[in-house]
Amino acid sequence: MDMIKGHQELVAALRKSGDVIEVTRQVDWNLEAGLIARHINETGDRSALLTNIKDYPGARMHASPLSNYRRMAVAMELDPDTPPKKIIDEYERRVRRPIKPTLVKDGPCKENIVKGDDINLLQFPAPMVHDGDGGRYLATWHVVVSRDLEQRDWVNWGMYRCMVHNEKYLGLLTLPGQDIGRQYLKYQAANEPMPVAICIGPDPCSAAASTSSPGAGVSEADIAGAIAQEPIELVKCETVDLEVPAYSEIVIEGHLLPNVRVVEGPFGEYTGYRTSPRDPRPVVKVSAITYRNNPIVPIANMGTPVDECDILFSITWGMDVRQAVSKLPVAAVHIPPEACGHAAVVAVHKIYEGIAEHVANAIWGSKLGYLMPFVIVVDDDVDPYNWNEIIHAMFTKLHPQRSLHARHCTPGHGLYPFLSTYERKWGIASNLLIDLTWPIDWDKNIDVPQKASVRGMYPRGLAEKVVAGWKEYGF
Repeated sequence: MDMIKGHQELVAALRKSGDVIEVTRQVDWNLEAGLIARHINETGDRSALLTNIKDYPGARMHASPLSNYRRMAVAMELDPDTPPKKIIDEYERRVRRPIKPTLVKDGPCKENIVKGDDINLLQFPAPMVHDGDGGRYLATWHVVVSRDLEQRDWVNWGMYRCMVHNEKYLGLLTLPGQDIGRQYLKYQAANEPMPVAICIGPDPCSAAASTSSPGAGVSEADIAGAIAQEPIELVKCETVDLEVPAYSEIVIEGHLLPNVRVVEGPFGEYTGYRTSPRDPRPVVKVSAITYRNNPIVPIANMGTPVDECDILFSITWGMDVRQAVSKLPVAAVHIPPEACGHAAVVAVHKIYEGIAEHVANAIWGSKLGYLMPFVIVVDDDVDPYNWNEIIHAMFTKLHPQRSLHARHCTPGHGLYPFLSTYERKWGIASNLLIDLTWPIDWDKNIDVPQKASVRGMYPRGLAEKVVAGWKEYGF
């Protein structure tokens, strides 16, 4: 297998699979490029390579690089038509076998090196992604690399939004509950600047791994290698003690200052809303920029589903949830991209009463599951990958009194749209279990209605024969 080593190589692979179009008419970096990305996400269309950017002759942007399962399949060197469940199963199979990166002396990201007075973040077409954003966000599809102050062998990779303040300073969103937030608190307590490297447009496996959140002390670089099934090539930075993916389009090196705050945001977020206020947030002082010749600036436009964030939540958060319930009688688990990572749908073999509560407790007690306010539990005759079946179960099996189980004063995320401003500030939320399983004491021949479906009302052998031979009927 030939790994897609960088973002330019991803674009080439998407050309081959027919999943990118080239837009040669002039596009404005101010809202128009972001709007194109947003419309791609909402229609499920192909990604777009923008090659004529206003005010930036010769510059290129790539709108919506990985905002559907098809492009995720291409990134993983799978058939573009691979069904979502098979993509997710293959992802989980791969990440069980981490592959450590390899350090190389040089890489394409070093083709151009800028330091000192020559540093100018505005030399690149940073987009104004949404109308009303606090500024231009250069990094929306990237990897932020940082090293822990105490546990020096722990290097964290994450995808945290970065807003351009001026030519030499960036705003970086660091939340206390995130790995980078915990690292930053240590540097701030020691009054030391925190070295960071922001890798814009890395290889797609590194970008995917940066959203996986495996926990403190675990290297996302190893996970990226697992997804790619080859070691990720890293190269040393110029001005900070960090290593970065060698095929990144642009690498911004600098230090997150310990006690400096400049207002950042708001920004249209993964929830499909603008929920984070414009607040004073940490600042990166840039010490160097390195970049490929004719670099591509990718745009991942967060908003209403489905976008890159939703696809990766479905895969990476889904893996955490599946692990949490792996010892329970569970048939299948899915994190629907349309739910923005806020809901898990779990199909169970209902062999005892209370299994729905058992499943919900396991999920809400896991590393990432506690940030999933909704758990929907269905019987094993419902496919959690099929919204039609979920909606059908919701409005035929949900008992208005006994099926809903709410829990209050639970940990929450500051970006949940349904929370008040006060609740967002303090991370106070509520969880809801929706139990769509039949009561175990119902007689299966009398109380439980028979489902009128291919799987529910026909002999299994005949159903399998008809479905397997579907094309033979002329469909």
